[in-house]
Amino acid sequence: MQQRFNDLMKQDVKPFLFERGFTKKGLNFNRKKDDLIYMFNFQKSAGNSADSVMFYVNCGIYAAELAQIQSKELLVEPKEAECHFRARIGDLAGHMPDRFAIHSDTCMNDLKNTLLGGLDEAIHVYDTMTSARSIVDYYMSGPYLHLGEESFHLLLQDNEIATAKRYLKDLQEKYGAENRWTIFENKYRSIFHAFGVEFDAL
Repeated sequence: MQQRFNDLMKQDVKPFLFERGFTKKGLNFNRKKDDLIYMFNFQKSAGNSADSVMFYVNCGIYAAELAQIQSKELLVEPKEAECHFRARIGDLAGHMPDRFAIHSDTCMNDLKNTLLGGLDEAIHVYDTMTSARSIVDYYMSGPYLHLGEESFHLLLQDNEIATAKRYLKDLQEKYGAENRWTIFENKYRSIFHAFGVEFDAL
């Protein structure tokens, strides 16, 4: 089954992504455009055997601007875990399974078509995310706590005070009853104060 997986990567996934500007290193495919690096990471399950290979497709976008806000060294080849936007392919392509499996009775042509179709959909989503602000907009739409500090920093440095306060209100309404909220609230308050903006907590 491992050979089937290798053939899938070499004969189908690699040429498909190469045509769309991605380069390969190991099980990572990266495409750089301006200050963003788009990634697909193929993660094999730990419990694979000779009779079964299961894998996930992780999606990531690394933004140099957000790395600078985090005061981190800029990376040329970030790992998936170092990306600012992170998702499984099913989050970007709704029809995709949570994980893919290759067994002796797997129809590899069907698997290939499903996988490549999902990658194509994910790339269309990538094409709409063209800046650090695009990533921030995605997490604000949740609203999600992920990248909250960086998002407030980005918004406030661009003087988007109303947007920042609306995002804060959305986060408070979603997470304010949780014990951990106080930790996040204190971090956000410090960022607001650093930009000389009044912090309105509910």
